[in-house]
Amino acid sequence: MRRLALACLLAFAAIAPAAQAETLHYRFGPIHIAPGRNDIVFQLNDQRPPVNGWITGFRPNLTYLDGEVPRVDVIHLHHGVWLVNGAPEFAAGEEKTAVRAPAGYGWRYRTTDSWVMNHMIHNLTPDATDVYITYDLDFIPDTAPQAAGMKEVRTLWLDVMGPPRPYPVFDVHKGAGGHDGRYTYPRESHQPGYTLNRYTVQKDGALLGGAGHLHPGGLWTDLYLTRGGRTVRLFRSRAHYFEPAGAVSWDVAMETTPPGWRVGVKRGDVLSVQATYDSRRASWYESMGILPTIFRAGESGPDPFKVDVDEPGVLTHGHLRENRNHGGLFSGLADPRRLLSQPPPANRTIAIRGFQYGRGDLLRTGKRRRPPTIRPGGRLTFVNRDAGRGILHSITSCRAPCNRTTGIAYPIANGPVRFDSGNLGFGPAGFTAAANRQTWRTPRNLRPGTYTYFCKIHPFMRGAFRVKARAKPH
Repeated sequence: MRRLALACLLAFAAIAPAAQAETLHYRFGPIHIAPGRNDIVFQLNDQRPPVNGWITGFRPNLTYLDGEVPRVDVIHLHHGVWLVNGAPEFAAGEEKTAVRAPAGYGWRYRTTDSWVMNHMIHNLTPDATDVYITYDLDFIPDTAPQAAGMKEVRTLWLDVMGPPRPYPVFDVHKGAGGHDGRYTYPRESHQPGYTLNRYTVQKDGALLGGAGHLHPGGLWTDLYLTRGGRTVRLFRSRAHYFEPAGAVSWDVAMETTPPGWRVGVKRGDVLSVQATYDSRRASWYESMGILPTIFRAGESGPDPFKVDVDEPGVLTHGHLRENRNHGGLFSGLADPRRLLSQPPPANRTIAIRGFQYGRGDLLRTGKRRRPPTIRPGGRLTFVNRDAGRGILHSITSCRAPCNRTTGIAYPIANGPVRFDSGNLGFGPAGFTAAANRQTWRTPRNLRPGTYTYFCKIHPFMRGAFRVKARAKPH
């Protein structure tokens, strides 16, 4: 870090009087990701400018130690949040949206600021690896002439789940939201008086930009303003999927507000956000809906009740190469519907150990691959024996045969009968994806048939079990 700081100081010393913002490249880490882990971690972040100034742009990424960007179906940047003096200033997910303040505006940076990195990097494999969270900052040092005229902005963190929290997620169940096949949270969550998605403006000022964050299945995030009983939409950040299968993967880019977008707000105005997901094809567990917004206190802007500010957004990037493995191709795995049955274990308990289901695992051979079979009304109990190593697993229904190649778009939680165990394992409440239990039992009301499932944390894991009625006597 000392060598990097010296290099940055030399760069600033060489800036000509009329120079524009300097682009600084930082690598946070290396971060060791144990096999199969997806922990939420807070760490002090010393990867930042060594002199006071202004941050005017931010572009995030994730790389291996050699600089290569990992495939998203292998190593996954669930989220990274740059906390400055305890508040979120920049953030990134796998959509990797770039952020830029309007010309003449910037986030004030001081070397005395406290920077903390909140990250959740998901290892979808049974192999350990090491990565960097990287980011480019467009930076104007205080010594540059243009710094004298800069105007300070800050980030308003607008989240459907309320004030900033380590893991603000909700579930979208297949079929939720009515006949249009779309589910909007929190509007359709049937929570009377829900206000966590609202923020009351503290000072007169102007909104100068923003962009939404969603997970696979997400269609858009909406930003609204309410004043005196009237509500108007300010911006819709749409998800543009490059994914051939549609809204089912991280092969997506989010719209940001267009250049010149500006909205005047008053003290007491209420800003709110809604997130809309496609609920026709699959369930989407642990979804998010966030729309960080750039705010400048004391600034004027158009009154959204007099001027239509809801303009189409723009993209900050196209298709990313790390999203090239979509999955869903022929794999050679057996169709579990055609496999012979086997009795369940004596205690009807299936252990998950070493990234394998003890019975009915499609990646196994021999008898252990055959679906364990129970009678109608019977139940199987799954136990995550990897939980002691901090590894979470799930049993999540997918459409049979659920045996094709793993990728960012396959498998998905699209079983005709919906069931999900949650993330079996343990972790600090509110700071983890864990369900804080080790076991799960299959539903008692399943009809005869073969049921296929996968682990939504490690999608290469596939399994099946069977419900079979007793043969009627002749």
